[in-house]
Amino acid sequence: MTRPESPLKDAVWLLAHLQDPQLRVLDCRYALTDPLVGRIAYLEGHVPGAVYADLETDLSGPVRPDGGGGRHPLPDPQVLANWLGSVGIGNDSVVIAYDDPSGGQGFYATRAWWLLRWLGHRQVYVLDGGWPAFLRAGGEPSTAEPTFAPTTFTPEVQPDMVATAADVAQRGANTLLIDARAPARYRGDVEPLDRKAGHIPGALNREWTGALTEDGRWRDAAAQAARLNVGDAATITYCGSGVSATPNLLARELAGVPLGPHNRLYAGSWSDWISDDTRPVATGEAP
Repeated sequence: MTRPESPLKDAVWLLAHLQDPQLRVLDCRYALTDPLVGRIAYLEGHVPGAVYADLETDLSGPVRPDGGGGRHPLPDPQVLANWLGSVGIGNDSVVIAYDDPSGGQGFYATRAWWLLRWLGHRQVYVLDGGWPAFLRAGGEPSTAEPTFAPTTFTPEVQPDMVATAADVAQRGANTLLIDARAPARYRGDVEPLDRKAGHIPGALNREWTGALTEDGRWRDAAAQAARLNVGDAATITYCGSGVSATPNLLARELAGVPLGPHNRLYAGSWSDWISDDTRPVATGEAP
């Protein structure tokens, strides 16, 4: 398996390339507890030229009445492609996504990164350390909202990056299931967001926050491989709604396993799994 290009760029690189005509920056700051927090933060100051990408309206599809697809369903590929084109992102753009990991919210940029990769876009990266790293590197915030000429983004959807509930239920012994949520949610001690507590039977618990250091930077390849502790096995990763699982997907890519059949996202995640009451639920510690 060929080691993929790093999915990360640092703030020094970003500052050196801010004037590149092909560069597009996505500000993905958000908070599940207050949907306006990210937009307000963007208006108060953002990376020059950055476009705001809202988790609910831009990076997710509409929620189904029956709960199928989870709390943050994947957007329709063409709808997402149309939005990308409307903000000046085409197939030749170099895209950098960032959020603010200092508030424990370091998974929105990886959601954007994963979505663009799902649409077949290779030149998309996550800003290592996010917004705080940009400021520490001497970046000057802007309050101007950019306008880019609309362009066309043609999606080439990568279906082997996605797992369904059926894939999870029917996975073989050589495919490991990773739950990226906090241990208390995995065990079923608490459940602040969904109507059932617990985890999918057989899942390993690898909380997504372990992918980052205390200052919000990504741990190196060896550290990611050690904390995930799954070797080269094929994995399906899930969380509550397919958002906070994405750091573990990026971590596996850092460790040398690219997105694809050996590193898939269960997009609907726990909130999709429990939409069908016939699906089994487990509680307690991992076996």
